[in-house]
Amino acid sequence: MVPETHSSMNSKSVKPRITRHPDGISAVDAEYVRPGHAAVHIIRHNGRGAFVDTGTNYSVPYLLAALEELGIARDAVDYVFLTHVHMDHAGGAGLLMQQLPNARMVVHPRGMPHMIDPSNLVAASQAVYGEEQFRRLYGDILPVARERVVSVPDGFRCELAGRELELIHTPGHALHHYAIVDRAHACIFTGDTFGISYRELDTSQGPFILPTTSPSQFDPDQLISSIDRLMSYAPESMYLMHYSRVTGTPRLAESLKSQIREFVRIVGDCAELPDAHNAIRAAMLQLWLKLLQQQGSTCASDDVAQILETDLELNAQGLLIWFARQRRSNLSGVG
Repeated sequence: MVPETHSSMNSKSVKPRITRHPDGISAVDAEYVRPGHAAVHIIRHNGRGAFVDTGTNYSVPYLLAALEELGIARDAVDYVFLTHVHMDHAGGAGLLMQQLPNARMVVHPRGMPHMIDPSNLVAASQAVYGEEQFRRLYGDILPVARERVVSVPDGFRCELAGRELELIHTPGHALHHYAIVDRAHACIFTGDTFGISYRELDTSQGPFILPTTSPSQFDPDQLISSIDRLMSYAPESMYLMHYSRVTGTPRLAESLKSQIREFVRIVGDCAELPDAHNAIRAAMLQLWLKLLQQQGSTCASDDVAQILETDLELNAQGLLIWFARQRRSNLSGVG
């Protein structure tokens, strides 16, 4: 089941949670999992608009209502940029594109086939979430017409009403991951490459950040290299899917890289244990609690565990999948 489709979709029946940032950028709560968990970004420039990611099918009415509130006509949206095609970022892409007659979807070449025919993507996601949970979170995933999907190379530049945006390949979370660089405004839309930072965990020292290592293409070396590439642009702010704008990027980048290295140590220590998954979860939670305490957080441990429940689960899965892949690779290289 999905929300109303086609021209009958009524955006007036919902009230979007919008956070307005500098430079014509707004974050719209995707209403995924819980408020403040996932943000879809809208860039407004000279009367034209672009989306960065889409959330799920259930996000789409909120996105359309946000367009109306921001004064952007549906036919004035030129682009839907997908950082990658994981369901929380792209599950609503097909439904949203039906409502935006002039928009082109811009995606990594590896992601393009999954937008045109999402069946394999759905099967892979159902393997992670289970069929019942998948349908509850995402509904029926709709395809996008081939002629409306544009796959672009690393370093591709396009203009939104004179505003230049550059797409750069940032693997590590996913092989098909792009970030969208807005050089003129010293900001980058990072998808999941620059981690996760929930506003509930902010402290007087600033945002708290953590890497996302969810299944199934996590690679620590790639992810650290991608973070370094993002920082080579000297961004003043990053716009994350989870959740929106963060500043103080040099500190956050160093924290992310340090945690990624610690995750590698944790999975190495825990992978052979009888209950490796839960051992990794427990070690990861203890790491985050320690880092939060060092940052001056007063959040109770139980509250932190609840806020980070989804991330603990998916990160543990992703680390074990990566470890198994490394072990297979090492064994195949023997002799």
